[in-house]
Amino acid sequence: MARIVAANDDDSMELNAISSMHDSTLGQLLKNVSDVRKMAIGDETPVHESLNQDYNDGYMRTVPFVLSFDNLTYNVSVRRKLEFRNLFPRRRTEDPEIAQTARPKTKTLLNNISGETRDGEIMAVLGASGSGKSTLIDALANRIAKGSLKGTVKLNGETLHSRMLKVISAYVMQDDLLFPMLTVEETLMFAAEFRLPRSLPKSKKKLRVQALIDQLGIRNAAKTIIGDEGHRGISGGERRRVSIGIDIIHDPILLFLDEPTSGLDSTSAFMVVKVLKRIAQSGSIVIMSIHQPSHRVLGLLDRLIFLSRGHTVYSGSPASLPRFFTEFGSPIPENENRTEFALDLIRELEGSAGGTRGLVEFNKKWQEMKKQNNRQPPLTPPSSPYPNLTLKEAIAASISRGKLVSGGESVAHGGTTTNTTTLAVPAFANPMWIEIKTLSKRSMLNSRRQPEIFGIRIASVVITGFILATVFWRLDNSPKGVQERLGFFAFAMSTMFYTCADALPVFLQERYIFMRETAYNAYRRSSYVLSHAIVSFPSLVFLSVAFAATTYWAVGLDGGPMGLLFYCLIILASFWSGSSFVTFLSGVVPSVMLGYTIVVAILAYFLLFSGFFINRNRIPDYWIWFHYMSLVKYPYEAVLQNEFSDATKCFVRGVQIFDNTPLGELPEVMKLRLLDTVSKSLGVTISSSTCLTTGSDILTKQGVVQLSKWNCLFITVAFGFLFRILFYFTLLLGSKNKRR
Repeated sequence: MARIVAANDDDSMELNAISSMHDSTLGQLLKNVSDVRKMAIGDETPVHESLNQDYNDGYMRTVPFVLSFDNLTYNVSVRRKLEFRNLFPRRRTEDPEIAQTARPKTKTLLNNISGETRDGEIMAVLGASGSGKSTLIDALANRIAKGSLKGTVKLNGETLHSRMLKVISAYVMQDDLLFPMLTVEETLMFAAEFRLPRSLPKSKKKLRVQALIDQLGIRNAAKTIIGDEGHRGISGGERRRVSIGIDIIHDPILLFLDEPTSGLDSTSAFMVVKVLKRIAQSGSIVIMSIHQPSHRVLGLLDRLIFLSRGHTVYSGSPASLPRFFTEFGSPIPENENRTEFALDLIRELEGSAGGTRGLVEFNKKWQEMKKQNNRQPPLTPPSSPYPNLTLKEAIAASISRGKLVSGGESVAHGGTTTNTTTLAVPAFANPMWIEIKTLSKRSMLNSRRQPEIFGIRIASVVITGFILATVFWRLDNSPKGVQERLGFFAFAMSTMFYTCADALPVFLQERYIFMRETAYNAYRRSSYVLSHAIVSFPSLVFLSVAFAATTYWAVGLDGGPMGLLFYCLIILASFWSGSSFVTFLSGVVPSVMLGYTIVVAILAYFLLFSGFFINRNRIPDYWIWFHYMSLVKYPYEAVLQNEFSDATKCFVRGVQIFDNTPLGELPEVMKLRLLDTVSKSLGVTISSSTCLTTGSDILTKQGVVQLSKWNCLFITVAFGFLFRILFYFTLLLGSKNKRR
């Protein structure tokens, strides 16, 4: 079996065959596939022990990976500025200059970028702000929408498809997106639960996490919480390494990083890149953008690509930089940082009249000269001792050696004369119920360590209930009591929805964590939606019981035990519907302030059209649709029916008919005379004890005649499910995390 060693020189990477044994069939190459099965049955061999056997005296693994990209070009349309003169149509003109300015402009972010790298190496993309560093990383990581990017990205000579790339790669964002109240060990363990398959025993997952903690150099911080502005936690450099660890928990073949050293001091940046070097040496291809590496960091890098406004101005090894710039006519002074000199020169050229065009052209000629002088062509898959090995077969071999713990299952099919290998690539590492369980556990753990948040919610509900209870204390059954009951119900039901507005920041704070995790299929979006609903529901039960207990007896509501039960249920349904509505909005709006503005406005409209301020029969036809869409309408009508459904209960007797009118100020004797006169005029006997208005009459007067209270309850609950479904679609359509 041939082993390949990478020998760096100034111009290229040459692959030399060190030794050769007897020929081996593909089936023999992949005989270690059984290692994956051993893990499933509980074999306690360390997950990555086989990797160590492949490194001896610097020899690389037998199945190399080569990533190449050719002629990557990416253009975006630049929106024209809104100017007053553009509001009016212009007269057609033959002037090419004027005609050109009238057309929509496009900006080139990448212009025919090409390069290659292999496993065991770190490729760094450098350049000033706006040079296209992050855009190139996104292009290689398939984070640009299909059709917008031109060019090819290949691994071992085969085009990388989206599904395969998601399985074998990881992308580390520039910002550290972590749950603040989880410890480092818990954060990595949850990542292992998401990315490693269910067939892998929990003991193996723990071993992988512990090995990763040592690899990242964060053993001393393993039991420390991540922390945020209000909670002291780990340092910035440790946070960055944890962010990297989350995405490499499954030991990917390709690792992309967007400025992993940004915002770190020199020592922390060096430690981060040192970790990346160890990851590369374990058999991964590491590609990252970096702003300005120090001399120590530069010593860890294998390949550099300098960009200037979307063009390549240098591509090669760090050792070739002095020779390149010497031949260009700008030699690098001794004792000066090579990359700093190069970046300063590029900025200087960008500000000149000719720009970097001369440097771009010189780089093209220099690359051509390198190819002519080299004895071998650039890295290509045939440099493998098994040139007929397909990409899937190479990945299968890597899985059998411990790489891609969740990447798929390699299965060898042996026969008498032939051996074939297939690679099953699952879309997700775990079934949905495992994802829901893990997501719920993580969310509850993070929330349990912030009890003040739930404490504030329940305190606000209890205080609101206490104020309502003392204002509407022990209402009687008079006409004034009826009117006050209507006011209490309208305010109470709308309060349920306004109280739910505090759920708005929850997803907005988790949005980018969610996008990072789902971008590479850590879990399904549907699992997140279901988990979000499951975790939020118990707190809604506590809030409902607290509000009902505070107000039901104090206000003097009717209905007995069954009435109290329904009152609790409709409050719970209102909380459920309201939290679902706010959750849906959080998936649509981009910021908390804008979200609060929209929530308050829409809830005000819901209350306006609920039927309290204006009866349904009085709402104009062109607004009646909003009445039926109002979330407050159905709980409001439900509690009215729960209170006034007793047809035998009287609310207006005899002279009480004059209450709430100017005649209500008359003496009792005068009211009795007026009542006697009305009685004689109508020919009906009406005494001071005659019931004139029952609960059914009140419901009819309020226009609550279309739906029963149980139908109102079911509709309120259904609204909650509808908004959860809409929330799912917002996540499905709005979190692609790709440039257009």
